[in-house]
Amino acid sequence: MPSEPSAATAASDEPSAYLQPTICVDSEDAAVKAYASAHAGSGSDLERAVRLYYAVRDDFRYDPYGVELSEHGMKASTVLARNSGFCITKAALLAAACRAIGIPARLGFADVRNHLATAKMRERMGTDVFVYHGFAELFLEGRWVKATPAFNLSLCEKFGVLPLEFDGRHDSVFHPFDKTGQQHMEYLRDRGSSADVPVADIRAAFQEAYSDMYDGDEALAWEGDMEREAAAEAGKT
Repeated sequence: MPSEPSAATAASDEPSAYLQPTICVDSEDAAVKAYASAHAGSGSDLERAVRLYYAVRDDFRYDPYGVELSEHGMKASTVLARNSGFCITKAALLAAACRAIGIPARLGFADVRNHLATAKMRERMGTDVFVYHGFAELFLEGRWVKATPAFNLSLCEKFGVLPLEFDGRHDSVFHPFDKTGQQHMEYLRDRGSSADVPVADIRAAFQEAYSDMYDGDEALAWEGDMEREAAAEAGKT
């Protein structure tokens, strides 16, 4: 019988602390294990982690309109079921897939400005600051490396930004500039690292930052299609 998933823990640099399944980084889930096995391939941990990064980045549509601030909504396995996710849940899936093949992985969070977003989304939010932007941190070749699989290639193309690459040796936290050299993303506040998605903390931060965007206390009260909006703004549709 598998061990009971544990709740989020304070960050530790000990890799062995990030191999077990947690509530949202549900690496014991059958679908997660199958996905990891199918896409990791053979070779070193670094080579397998890089393959998983690109699979998670591009196999699943980035959908900020699909945010659900519940344990179910934040699970890695939910990304597989829905075929889409946002920065936190796609990072959870990458971390879960890595744990499923024996690579220590945790989650990192930061508040950022100029996050990839459309004018419609920024107007609805009332700000260009995104709280709790999420990414994965993978233990490769003896050190922790950041990896952000949030923004799929087709979305980046519509926004006119370079897709974020990952080689397993350098932090991948998003280009500060777009293709034209204009400033793109700025990291404002480090929220630290965790073994699991701190759902309650994220819900509280979102409700404080975007108080008029909720229907109840779990779902965002908005609808949209990020790629379609980005294409329209760029005059591509």
